[in-house]
Amino acid sequence: MGLYPPIEPYQTGMLPVSDGHVLYWETVGTPDGVPAMYLHGGPGSATGPGARRHFDPTRYRAVLFDQRGCGRSTPSASDPDADLRSNTTAHLIADIERLRDYLDVDRFVVYGVSWGVTLALAYAQTHPARVRAMVLSAVTAGSRREIDWIVRDMGRIFPREWDRFISLVPSVAVSGNIPAAYAALLADPDPAVRERAASAWCVWEDTHVSLMPDWEPWLQRLPADERLVFARLVTHYWGNGCFLTDGQILANIDQVAHIPATLIHGRYDVSGPLDTAWHLRQAWPASQLVVLGDAGHGGDSFGTATVDALDSYATTT
Repeated sequence: MGLYPPIEPYQTGMLPVSDGHVLYWETVGTPDGVPAMYLHGGPGSATGPGARRHFDPTRYRAVLFDQRGCGRSTPSASDPDADLRSNTTAHLIADIERLRDYLDVDRFVVYGVSWGVTLALAYAQTHPARVRAMVLSAVTAGSRREIDWIVRDMGRIFPREWDRFISLVPSVAVSGNIPAAYAALLADPDPAVRERAASAWCVWEDTHVSLMPDWEPWLQRLPADERLVFARLVTHYWGNGCFLTDGQILANIDQVAHIPATLIHGRYDVSGPLDTAWHLRQAWPASQLVVLGDAGHGGDSFGTATVDALDSYATTT
């Protein structure tokens, strides 16, 4: 089936965590339902009404929140003075635990998308007893190979667009840390420099996912402050290897080997090649891989596949 009808939260709140951060959170569905946690992509994309529609409102108690620095959480990464040192994968894992404890949840079905997959896996490997099952859509693992593929190797597919992208940071065109170089521009005291860098980064992001059937660019069309939030957080995380040791997720897959999981990936996902999902599936006995033949890094068929997977775990004990 497709997505469930639009739904409004039955509960929302702002939860103080550490280092002055306050998280926006919401719950949808039924208070007595199977607890679920949605982890959005980006980093920095924030959650939205569409994500709520993947959960059967008669069977799930779904929790959604905006990760540090983005969406309705505060402070915003759009502030040039925002200190991103307290925004790391370890901090986000601690935030999930803080929210789980606050909402008095024992275990979640965890649903992650894109970057949210990496975060979901890092969380599950740290707290496996808190995860009932996982649905992982547009699979990523936060490796340097994946990051380099997007910011450098994809230039072989889009050479003209990559030349424009790299023209803002020519010192790292041949070698060096492209996300870190962009992160420096995005923290520049001159707002014109920040805006130009955020715009260029979002145009490149829209470009490397553009081979998905019927894809329409959207990041570059966001309001200026939202483009800045997205670009700052993505470059902060990617410039630091997602704050993981390289290959950490796959190396530690035995920590979640017993957890049922559905990995969903698009055949046309050029910016996130299928091999990451494939290797995770091979090392994860309790997982299954669904390859969507008409999708890239997203697409309409993801909705149906995700709903089907979440429905299958709605009675997980």
